[in-house]
Amino acid sequence: MKLVTAIIKPFKLDAVREALNAIGVHGMTVTEVKGYGRQKGHKEIYRGAEYAVSFLPKLRVEIGVASDRTDQVVEALTGAARTGEIGDGKIFVVPIDQAVRIRTGEVDADAL
Repeated sequence: MKLVTAIIKPFKLDAVREALNAIGVHGMTVTEVKGYGRQKGHKEIYRGAEYAVSFLPKLRVEIGVASDRTDQVVEALTGAARTGEIGDGKIFVVPIDQAVRIRTGEVDADAL
């Protein structure tokens, strides 16, 4: 089992959800986060004053998947979240040692 974590632009969430649903992935956790990478923020003008926005709004999408579906999920995420511009985000894949569905007690792949 793997945990796939993607940091994406907020307006890409619907496209990502549709792409994952199309390949049979129906569960995910989404968290609003702020950060920066090579983008290093940007400057904005508000009421005539210029100020720097160092941390940009992003979404963190987490999906638990069976190991054999990881590549398919990463491809769907990449295709749906890509704009071709700087700041599109990152995808991280880490192993899951154990998963338990609290309601039923199912474990590992059955819990996903």
